[in-house]
This record gives sequence, C-alpha cells and structure tokens, in this order.
Amino acid sequence: MKQFLFSLSYALNGIRLLFRSQKNAQYHAIISILVCLIGWIFRISSMEWIIVIACIGLVLFAECLNTTIEYLVDFVSPNYHIKAGQIKDLAAGSVLILSITTMVIGLIIFIPKVLAYF
Repeated sequence: MKQFLFSLSYALNGIRLLFRSQKNAQYHAIISILVCLIGWIFRISSMEWIIVIACIGLVLFAECLNTTIEYLVDFVSPNYHIKAGQIKDLAAGSVLILSITTMVIGLIIFIPKVLAYF
C-alpha cells in the first residue's frame, strides 16, 4: 500500500507539473470544464457523457505525453538539432490531430442540441 501511495504521489506531481508549466494544458482544462457545463445544461445522454469524458481524457493524455517528449528531447539534445525539432513537431502535431478530432466529435454531439434549443 505504501508503494502505491508513493506511485500515486509521483503521478499527481506529474499532473501538477503539466498544468503549472504548460499553457496549452491549461487551455484544454478550461475548455473541458466549459464543455462539461454545456453538457450539463443540455442534459446530454450517458453515452454522450462517456464520449465527451473519453475525448477530454485523451486530449489531456496527449498533451501530457507531448510535454514528456519535449522534456526528454530537451534533456537528450540540449543543443539545436533538426531531428530533435522534428520529434517535437510530430508530438505537437499528434495533440493537434486529436484536438481537432475531439472538436468535431463535440460539434456532432452539441450542434443538434443547440439547434433544438433555438
């Protein structure tokens, strides 16, 4: 149990570091809170909640993984190297792809609800 608590504290430190050091993670968190509020207002279904929460989790996971890759590349290659830059660009691109995909999913869920409201 003690080892589990140590592992949990390390993971929580990582999450804290992510949100304290990465503006994009902060933006994703704010947008996630807003989406959840909109979901609550429009009373989305259980299945829609599952999809929304999964999308939020995946985007935050991707942002955390991207940050990890950037930190690792900076540690291994402190001087500029074209491959290091390409690795960081690819990692950032993966977050962008997932964010766009998640936005499209959100639009599919929420546009009919907004149109039905008005």
